[in-house]
Amino acid sequence: MAATKKLMRGMGTLYKTCEHPQSRWSKCPHEYHIRYRNTAGLQREESGFATQDAAIERLTEIYKGKRSRTQSHARAERIEKYGAMRFEEFALEWKAGQRHLAPASVRHLDSLLEHHLFPELGSRKMITFDHRVVDTFIRTMERAQAGLATQANAVDKLRAILLDAHRLGLYPANPMEGVKVPQYDPSRAVIPSLEQLRGLRTAGDDAFMLLIDMMSGCGLRNGEAAAVNLNNIVADDVYRVSEQVVMSTRKYGPLKHRKAGEYRDVPLPARIRSTIEWYAEKYGTTDGYLLRQPTDVSRPYPHWGLWNQWQRIKAAGDVNIPVGMVVYGFRHFFASNCLGSGIPITDVAEWMGHKSIDVTFKIYRHLMPGSIGAAAKVLDMSLAA
Repeated sequence: MAATKKLMRGMGTLYKTCEHPQSRWSKCPHEYHIRYRNTAGLQREESGFATQDAAIERLTEIYKGKRSRTQSHARAERIEKYGAMRFEEFALEWKAGQRHLAPASVRHLDSLLEHHLFPELGSRKMITFDHRVVDTFIRTMERAQAGLATQANAVDKLRAILLDAHRLGLYPANPMEGVKVPQYDPSRAVIPSLEQLRGLRTAGDDAFMLLIDMMSGCGLRNGEAAAVNLNNIVADDVYRVSEQVVMSTRKYGPLKHRKAGEYRDVPLPARIRSTIEWYAEKYGTTDGYLLRQPTDVSRPYPHWGLWNQWQRIKAAGDVNIPVGMVVYGFRHFFASNCLGSGIPITDVAEWMGHKSIDVTFKIYRHLMPGSIGAAAKVLDMSLAA
């Protein structure tokens, strides 16, 4: 018998039983034979193939059939394992794989699971999910008058969990397909005027003023402002945001949407730099940090330090505060100041540390200068030139 010709691993072999060498097979009239292993691992042979292409085509057909049966068997095993699993058990297993989440994001996820997803879906078997189950869950949140932001976040987490189950083969179609999810459309940010900002920044103590300057002048979040560090002034007009005080741990941690060690550089106005340097000279620093817990300087500045002062200032009524303004309004002032001065929204999104420009656009679109009419005039001037 002549030597066999091996194909791709797992496909089998083809051969001829004549005396001709393999180099002459294409010209000799003898038929081809094939040898392969079936799904049970047993060796099988077939013959009667006039050409090499016909023999290979048959081996390819067998190979694809084996792979399909293997995949079907694996899918059946996954359905058996995960299909009967309760949603709560599956979600906790899924959560264990979300190692990229920051502590604050994990805390938010736990809250959504505990207060919204588990009470309604926790005991449901995974194999029973379809679009009607998801619709019912959304209507339940609506009847409970959950906020749109909460609804959108809860459905977003449910989507991620069910997508994981879909990838495992539990559903022929994604259960979220065709579902109209809640749309969170944030109301317009309430922003203080420059005059109001000037009154507010001096309404509290020196720490309050420093925090307000970092938020309104550099666009920092509350926790990022609380981690202000003299060593982060990397140029006369550049401040490097490299960490934040994480509310859940009360320790320094990575920035939101960033890994440890990642940072963003933001503009540092001269007045804000002067405030930082003045505060450092007056109160000193600890490893470069300006703000510490008042009763224990070994610990970071607590989130309630800013919150308590803000509440006292509002209650006193001595300062003109826009109706509906929250502490985040100081950070909104930064975005408003940038966009109103014609700075590209792409730059503003990067400086504010937004996950995507869509977030910046949704919140601050109404602050962007220009309109269709204004654009038409500018384009007309260019065309007329």
